[in-house]
Amino acid sequence: MDLLLQIVKEPVDPGYAEAAAAGRTDRPRWRLGFAVVAILIGIMVSVSVVKNSQAAPEIADERRELITRIAQAEAEQDQLRARADALDAEIEGLRASVLGGDAEAKELERRIALADAANGAAPVTGPGLTVVVDDAPGDSEDSRDRVLDLDLQILVNGLWQVGAEAVAVNGHRLSALTSIRGAGEAITVDYRSITRPYRVEAITDPEVSQQRFVQTHAGVWWNELAKSRGMRYELSTVKEITMDADPGINLRHARGTG
Repeated sequence: MDLLLQIVKEPVDPGYAEAAAAGRTDRPRWRLGFAVVAILIGIMVSVSVVKNSQAAPEIADERRELITRIAQAEAEQDQLRARADALDAEIEGLRASVLGGDAEAKELERRIALADAANGAAPVTGPGLTVVVDDAPGDSEDSRDRVLDLDLQILVNGLWQVGAEAVAVNGHRLSALTSIRGAGEAITVDYRSITRPYRVEAITDPEVSQQRFVQTHAGVWWNELAKSRGMRYELSTVKEITMDADPGINLRHARGTG
């Protein structure tokens, strides 16, 4: 009888009741801890936003200053190149006056002209090939969908391999001293950025060189890039191409013969 009365009065096990009471007392602590964490996160985010907003004007000023310095450096470089072209013309005049007009002098001039053309030190004109390449269409961030400096290097080497007498990339004449490099997301030729699409020209026998080029490593490489990655790759023959001399060609060493 006493057991029945106890069951009626205490339908819930005392241990369970104690655990439930403890849970009720702990719950506010968890809520308080969560609130504190949320407040701390909010403070950290606010501080970060304030710092970024304060640094934004300084970053913008530094960027404008850097752009101005780059523009000034490029303008100075253009002036130096113009000066170099004027000096080259003066040297040509002096050389012609010194050599004279006899047969031996003319043969020497011819050999010098051929050497200058081959070395990129003189303008050249003739038939050849044009190769236009570009990134795959779309806004893919995969570097495999973009033209890299390595891709252009392979392309240029392939044109030399099939007998090109002169090569230019986006109008920049190449020589033994020319470098094609990557600078971030940009590609530079002689440390000057070039823009897409990339146009590579080569003075060579157009028909023969076109057939040979597609069989070279460069031709296979670019054909695969066009098929697998969707990059632009257009190879065509041209009746006449004119290229300026490489402005980076300078006289570094000289030796007297007398």
